[in-house]
Amino acid sequence: MTDVSGPARVWLDGRRERAALDRRLFGSFVEHLGRCVYTGIFEPGHPAADEHGFRRDVEELVDELGVTLVRYPGGNFVSGYRWEDGIGPREERPRRLDLAWRSVETNQVGTDDFLGWAERNRLAPMMAVNLGTRGVQAAADLVEYCNLPAGTHWSDLRRQHGRDAPYDVRLWCLGNEMDGPWQIGAKTATDYGRLAAEAGKAMKLVDPTLELVACGSSNHTMPTFGFWESEVLEHAWDVVDHISMHAYYEEVDGDRRSFLASGADMDSFIDGVAATIDAVAARKHSSKRIGIAFDEWNVWYQRRFNDEGLPRITEAGRLLEDDYSALDAVVVGDLLISLLNHADRVRIACQAQLVNVIAPIRTEANGGAWRQPTFHPFAAVTAAARGVVLATEVECATVATDRYGEVPTVTAAATLDPEAGAWSVFLTNRSASPTAVHLEQRGLPTAHRLSARTLTADASSVSDTVFTAADVSPGPGGALSVVLPAESWTVLEASCDAVDAAPSATT
Repeated sequence: MTDVSGPARVWLDGRRERAALDRRLFGSFVEHLGRCVYTGIFEPGHPAADEHGFRRDVEELVDELGVTLVRYPGGNFVSGYRWEDGIGPREERPRRLDLAWRSVETNQVGTDDFLGWAERNRLAPMMAVNLGTRGVQAAADLVEYCNLPAGTHWSDLRRQHGRDAPYDVRLWCLGNEMDGPWQIGAKTATDYGRLAAEAGKAMKLVDPTLELVACGSSNHTMPTFGFWESEVLEHAWDVVDHISMHAYYEEVDGDRRSFLASGADMDSFIDGVAATIDAVAARKHSSKRIGIAFDEWNVWYQRRFNDEGLPRITEAGRLLEDDYSALDAVVVGDLLISLLNHADRVRIACQAQLVNVIAPIRTEANGGAWRQPTFHPFAAVTAAARGVVLATEVECATVATDRYGEVPTVTAAATLDPEAGAWSVFLTNRSASPTAVHLEQRGLPTAHRLSARTLTADASSVSDTVFTAADVSPGPGGALSVVLPAESWTVLEASCDAVDAAPSATT
């Protein structure tokens, strides 16, 4: 008989809301990198291609995944990109050398193509402008092309290209990872902060309704981290609405325990950036609330890529096509719990990337499209998380990790949708042993139907990573008990009668 650790306790209170759930938390990312665009979302001549050249089999999986927002066109790619290359008749578009990923960019997909694809698939676009090799004027021109109705050079050119109505793109990134030495046109915090402020000012003069995202530090191991965010916000505070965060996680040298604790590191990272935002607000005596756009996050085995050296110049070659395991899927689920538990600060998030490149969806040219193991927790959260994110409390044992010290064995996030009469709980067990969890409820509607599904990290193949049923047992006073398998991620869904929204005590 397997020993069961615990019990851990999770307290759920329907009257304690952390934040309304912004659906933009379930974003993704399409970059002109490897096969993400070409033979990923776009492949004219494929049996599943539509009249625009985009793959319908991929679109069906994107819809199942539950993605709400897509960032485009980069990423490192954007820092050398001339957006004008990707508009107009395809046969007239130039073939350019992309220095970011050492590839030939054919420009067969560009602004109109991507925005049309996003619109047809009900995806909000998050456009990025080049602040590496270009600057203020090119950024303002792109906003004019996308968002003005008519009567100016760029808006009239869009109409000549067959699109009368403006695209009305609301969300824009002011460059990408501009403190990274790998970035084309990398800058100091002061130089970037000033440029972001001026580019953002010009863009909002074209369209005052924009939401702008300033670049945070490329990751929290950078020597610039902390100072960078503070300095950039000092310059760009009045014009920007969010600051970005990027983080990737991988199992290093077999350190499975630390890898399973990746969500604890994400928690600390978010808390640090939020503290920096608040410090700048205090110095400026400002009541403005700057949000966080965690617009790149995922499991990515970067060491594999770095060991390969610079890729040879190819056209849409295979780059960063990680094959994911059930263990990776459990970690992705835990990272989603971290994002939900910071929904009061993180308003936007993008799992990078959507297809082929470190992605939940894979394809083959002239072949099929399929789900990777990491597809399943993302799709489960987008389907089950509705309404408001609740403030949960967890009491559990800790586990020692080499990278992050002592971390909780159990993590939990919960959402409540009073109008639909449903609530959901998401749980990770980081322990190498099964763990019993008691869920204590207050202020939640009575569940008429309960279901629990679990992903376990020891699944031996892709087909084994689909969910298995978990048993949920009722206890006294409305409590519930569930045994979480070792190294697992679980989603519990409760269907109830619809209830009136109760007053909340926001934390």
